[in-house]
Amino acid sequence: MGFRVAVVGATGLVGQQVLRVLEERRFPVEELRPLATSRSAGRTVEFGGTTWEVGEATAGALAGVDFAFFAASGDVSKELAPVAARAGAVVIDKSNTFRMDPEVPLVVPEVNGHALARHRNLIASPNCSTIQLVVALKPILDRFGLEQVVVSTYQAVSGTGAAALDELEAEVRAGVEGRVHGPQVYPQPIAFNVLPHCDRFEAEGYTLEEWKLVRETRKILEQPGLAVTATAVRVPVRVGHSEAVWLRTREEATVDDLRSALQAAPGVVVVDDPGAGAYPTPLQVAGRDEVYVGRLRHDPAVPRAFWLWIVADNLRKGAATNAVQIAEALVAAGAPSRH
Repeated sequence: MGFRVAVVGATGLVGQQVLRVLEERRFPVEELRPLATSRSAGRTVEFGGTTWEVGEATAGALAGVDFAFFAASGDVSKELAPVAARAGAVVIDKSNTFRMDPEVPLVVPEVNGHALARHRNLIASPNCSTIQLVVALKPILDRFGLEQVVVSTYQAVSGTGAAALDELEAEVRAGVEGRVHGPQVYPQPIAFNVLPHCDRFEAEGYTLEEWKLVRETRKILEQPGLAVTATAVRVPVRVGHSEAVWLRTREEATVDDLRSALQAAPGVVVVDDPGAGAYPTPLQVAGRDEVYVGRLRHDPAVPRAFWLWIVADNLRKGAATNAVQIAEALVAAGAPSRH
């Protein structure tokens, strides 16, 4: 016995990771429906040792589904996610469409799994950079409280999609060969470069990515007044987002206190021996589902202030794995019932 599972956006980077994680974690899939837009329908994906043809994502294709993982554009989610939810599917959506809807739980299972209890067949999975941030902040919040968080991200190009990865590779080859490859995905070249620009610019000079970090962190941690600010930066890394985080606790704490809290937290791996060259890097965490933390240190200029370095695979824990963990938590709680 298992579940009828649809993956919308099955041909994209995140959709392919969802299929891989479902298989690796042995999620009980009885019937798989890999779906995509009309542009990608007809292509094939691999799952369970079988090649599957990708169908077009329509309301009819989602009928009778138990779980629907949406790893497509916001427009696709806006159109089809509510349809699938009304038809009885539990929708786990990776887009930004429903994250700040007060009626939709925004969930990282290790952090606020209790929020799943109020879902109405529609659950949002947070932004990739938010997920790794809150996994590391939660144990500190619980033990010492939080007054302020300042985060600077160093985000891999895979967060933008397959075309961005292709652009990075093309620009690297062009640079090595002494050629110029004009950027198309990003406004400026990303190879051998750093762009303080993730997503579109919005109010007060912040990008949407930066506002996501602010708003989603407050919602997930249930701290609407938490002082959070962010700068999001794109770097020429294929996979793995990194974050330099400055925080101030409400209660007195030491670096050892924070390290102890993090070491005991679910989903966290502490790698913190910088003198021996031991600290998390994107290459180290690629393909892993945990959130890695290192470079713990006290800010000597500010009381109760500390620095952390946080790294995670943005395609796995930052996207696919978190979505599958949400489904696993629902199954463990007995919903939906298997057919």
